[in-house]
Amino acid sequence: MPFGSVVSALTAVILGLTLGFILQKGRFCLNSAFRDIIFIKDLTLFRSYLLCVVVAVIGTNFLEDAGLIMTFDQEAGRFVSTGLLRQNFVPVANILGGFLFGLGIVLAGGCASGIVYRLGEGQMAALVAIVGFFFGVAMTTDGILSPVREFLKSFNVEIFGKTNPAIWDLFGGSPAAKWITIAVFSIALLIFIFKGKPTFGIVRNGYTWGLTGVLIGLLTILAWEVSSFFGGVPRGLAITTPLREFFYTVLTNSSHSPYQEFSFLGIFKGTWGVFFIFAIPLGAALSAVALKEFKWKIPPAKEVLTVFFGSILMGIGAVIAGGCNLGHGVTGMSTMSVASLVAITSIVLGNWAMVYYKFMRDTE
Repeated sequence: MPFGSVVSALTAVILGLTLGFILQKGRFCLNSAFRDIIFIKDLTLFRSYLLCVVVAVIGTNFLEDAGLIMTFDQEAGRFVSTGLLRQNFVPVANILGGFLFGLGIVLAGGCASGIVYRLGEGQMAALVAIVGFFFGVAMTTDGILSPVREFLKSFNVEIFGKTNPAIWDLFGGSPAAKWITIAVFSIALLIFIFKGKPTFGIVRNGYTWGLTGVLIGLLTILAWEVSSFFGGVPRGLAITTPLREFFYTVLTNSSHSPYQEFSFLGIFKGTWGVFFIFAIPLGAALSAVALKEFKWKIPPAKEVLTVFFGSILMGIGAVIAGGCNLGHGVTGMSTMSVASLVAITSIVLGNWAMVYYKFMRDTE
């Protein structure tokens, strides 16, 4: 790499700190965003999420068309333009994994990014959820459930000859089809978003939902570039793979990842994603302390068991689906991947199913 290990690690840390700070400041959790739609009939957080997606889609695809999504070629010793890394469309895995993940986030009390940033608020239930999430991820990636994952992912579907289609490939896949699709998609969402009358400022207790959506969308665009130039591969924002790499690094001194590892001052070695995930709760803690919201909170035993089971389900679902709420719902959707659209839709449906079962069925 043309950049030193310390510089590469620092870029991941800075991006992680920034994401954690924004997540906490804006109370951005997709479990809450999806749950609130049917539970309290509140679309505020959901609109914030959609605004984030619109910003990310436009910026990310502009970078791709400009040839600015790069990968470092070790043999050639230089960066080459590779475009976005869209996931293969494996509908059985995308649907089943997404639905399981959606069920799990309700039981765990937060989505993948939500539990990571809430650790920075001092919530010990989030630590339980993070450990459970890793258990689910590890057993499905390399453990007893790995044959199930491989079987479900074997049902790959091609659309017009592409195994990793974008939404515009459904309409021919030309550059014109791409930007017409993006324009129609963005305009439709923006009409819905602005019905909620967003504001884009800072209030006493954090960021408004409009500002939060814009900032996370911009950070998604930035993450593609930063991970490309300083991590060697365009990875964007994600939780599942970086968290697995972090735990494997701590437990085995190897991330067991195909991505390049960096040594930080000769003390700690890990991928770009390891340093990124490590910094997210630290960034959230900075925000929580500034807002005087940091407080150690110990959950009751019954909640610990529910959270742990739910987070294991999250981990299993995330690996089967090929990503979590951030990996599919934000980063994947920024590429307009068909796989990500199917997965995030399934996550929403799983969330609603568990919300109904846990909170609503006895009230009817």
